[in-house]
Amino acid sequence: MQPVKPILSLLCALMLAFSAPVAFAQQQLVSDPEIYEKDHFRKRCTIAQFNADFINRIDINNDGIIDAVVNEGALDCDGQRGPDCDADGCPYNFYVQVKEGGYLLIATARIYGYDFIKRFGNMVFVLKMHPRFCDRTDSAPCEMTVRVRGVTFVTISKK
Repeated sequence: MQPVKPILSLLCALMLAFSAPVAFAQQQLVSDPEIYEKDHFRKRCTIAQFNADFINRIDINNDGIIDAVVNEGALDCDGQRGPDCDADGCPYNFYVQVKEGGYLLIATARIYGYDFIKRFGNMVFVLKMHPRFCDRTDSAPCEMTVRVRGVTFVTISKK
């Protein structure tokens, strides 16, 4: 029975070694995503102009706390609209406000846009994106319906 103890010790050490990076990989809370994102682009661009739809404050995870969605396509950076936009769309950053205070970036998606609608009593996103994200080769945008549960995007459907 003596060989079992070294094996258990080794397994415990491996579990600790592999669980440590997860703790270090957690996102940092930001006090306000609008200020955070605008400061980032003010450093990056000589002249940064933000359109009215740069940030949308809505409750994306149905917890009663207002969250935020940042649309980088609503930015003019040195005269270029949406400098990181391409044929796949523009980057959108999704932030959830946590009860402890602050916001957590939970996802970044390159999309054409979205609708935020009520379906079966819950608010969901219908993300409009490049057709390849729905494994298609035609030209019609892919529509992926997702719900945010806590801090996780859950795909409901895609067409």
